[in-house]
Amino acid sequence: MKYNFDEIIDRTGTNSYKWEIAEGELPMWVADMDFRTAPEITEAMIKRAQHGVFGYSTIPDEWYNAYINWWKNRHGIEYKKSELIFSTGVIPIISSCVRKLTSPAENVLIMTPVYNIFYNCIRNNGRNVQEFPLDYKNGEYSIDYERLEKAMSDPQTTLMLLCDPHNPIGRIWDKDTLARIGELAYDNGVTVISDEIHCDITDPECEYVPFASVSEKCRDNCVVCISPTKAFNLAGLQTAAAVVPNKKLRHKVWRALNTDEVAEPNSFAVQAAIAAFEHGGDWLDELRQYLYDNKQLVREFISRELPQIKLVPSNATYLLWLDCTSLGISSRKLAGHIRKSTGLYLSSGDIYGSKECFLRMNIACPRVLVKDGLERLLKAINVIKERF
Repeated sequence: MKYNFDEIIDRTGTNSYKWEIAEGELPMWVADMDFRTAPEITEAMIKRAQHGVFGYSTIPDEWYNAYINWWKNRHGIEYKKSELIFSTGVIPIISSCVRKLTSPAENVLIMTPVYNIFYNCIRNNGRNVQEFPLDYKNGEYSIDYERLEKAMSDPQTTLMLLCDPHNPIGRIWDKDTLARIGELAYDNGVTVISDEIHCDITDPECEYVPFASVSEKCRDNCVVCISPTKAFNLAGLQTAAAVVPNKKLRHKVWRALNTDEVAEPNSFAVQAAIAAFEHGGDWLDELRQYLYDNKQLVREFISRELPQIKLVPSNATYLLWLDCTSLGISSRKLAGHIRKSTGLYLSSGDIYGSKECFLRMNIACPRVLVKDGLERLLKAINVIKERF
């Protein structure tokens, strides 16, 4: 491989949210990676920093072209320049849209288990969380469309937050699934915000389906959230985009982002995105293979050493969803036990809306740390019967 993903990088002393931990702990929870970003991006940042003047920034044509060409060449959809709006992040887009596109006390639908910050975006803005639990059977998740139609037909439900690929289950929703979701939403007057931030982190040979590419109903009724931050480990640079094909809806989103003052870039946000999408493709492809190999390592280890835990099949993201229901305790209690006894820090499934015992594991780190995490998990589970 051209790039070294095995390198262990000391992130202590860098104000890393992920690594604000006690000595000896291993964080495999929050969704950022322990890899250096693509060197082409670093070079672009250095060049910008060397200029030495960091005044107010505008959005150049190169930024629009970088997004348009990447989605056209990588994902088979051609967005227009007029459809793209810069934002400081996907979550600012979602929160602004919740405020602008709904009224207080209306329902915002989410398919659970799902990214926990969705709850914050809804509740913090005075709207109601309408949980739609995915069906879970034989280790896989699916959608009951009769239940979904009933949920969307509630006149109090006006917005849906879609996660594709779906965090934390790692599922890529196929075209037929998205078409059915889109049709139900359109027919019931429910606008769809499609969070596609994980779209570039798929297994090799796997491809996600952009929601706006599926049908006219989908395209005409959506706000798409995209960004290089997950794929290239750039979350701290605050750079993302909203894509809104529908002109009237786009005006509302543009007003929302500008009203909330989240539509202006810092001095590095534009350059980082351009460098990522214009020069980061080879790095990303090697990363995807490395993450896939990490995933296979975890799968084989759990199958061999921890048969009481089931790894939910996935084909996207670097987040693994562990079914621990056979252990007979709550996810919060289990996560606490694992961290206290071994220092392994995993995310408790209850924060994603899971009623059963699941844990989320982030494997976007050098392989030696993945192996360390698995050994710690094994140690914790081996004493579980003695403790509970």
